[in-house]
Amino acid sequence: MNILVCVKQVPDTTEIRIDPVKKTLIRDGVPSILNTFDAFALEQALQLKDKNPANVKIVVASMGPKQAETMLRDCLAVGANSAYLITDRKFGGSDTYATSYILSKAMKKIEEEEGSFDMIFCGKQAIDGDTAQVGPELAEHLGLHQITYAINITLNEDNTTALITREVDEGKIVVEARIPVLVTFTKTDDLRFASIMNKMKSKKAEIKEINYEDLEGIDDTKIGLKGSPTRVVKSFTPDVKTDGIIIREDDPNEAFEKFAEELEKAKLY
Repeated sequence: MNILVCVKQVPDTTEIRIDPVKKTLIRDGVPSILNTFDAFALEQALQLKDKNPANVKIVVASMGPKQAETMLRDCLAVGANSAYLITDRKFGGSDTYATSYILSKAMKKIEEEEGSFDMIFCGKQAIDGDTAQVGPELAEHLGLHQITYAINITLNEDNTTALITREVDEGKIVVEARIPVLVTFTKTDDLRFASIMNKMKSKKAEIKEINYEDLEGIDDTKIGLKGSPTRVVKSFTPDVKTDGIIIREDDPNEAFEKFAEELEKAKLY
């Protein structure tokens, strides 16, 4: 079983700011982390590997700058088998469409070394964009069927289909999908920690790099800023109102009554 997990290094959104002139994210001085939902996708792949370590191989791939190597080493430290960094100045400014297109081309290059992938796992969205588009778009580029908002996955005995638990508005449902399949994951189980030994090994591991020249047949009109149909009209940081009323009552019924009174005064009730 060959699993590709697409991961992204993102700025820590608790410390992010927006440039008031350029209307872009200010990344300087902001720590970078593994995208939370991608971490959950990796955890699901690792759980499948736990059940059958001899027959499950996990490859992680990320498109981004050289600094993303640190994040990829973290993925190796928790149990991924190999890692690829897709990086080139020509990819800069790519929106979700261009990013998914580049990833689809890179995946074919990776398969030349790792073999065909049975499943592709992605986080449901990146916490710095929240579009939830790259995973489904990648599936379209590759001609794969897709299952979104997954929280758990198991394989049948002959590894030809997967049972996937999905989050829906009404609760949860279980669907069966034929392999190969692309799955995007929302929050799942708690994430594991890397051992000291594996962290040390990951520092010496090879991060294989894929550049523009490596992607045979890539269409220049579909990459980078010029190949991105998305146009950001306006970005801003919403004003945060800090004024408020604190209601302190021992009796919850009295507290609720005062709360209702305040809502009525503010014409919100």
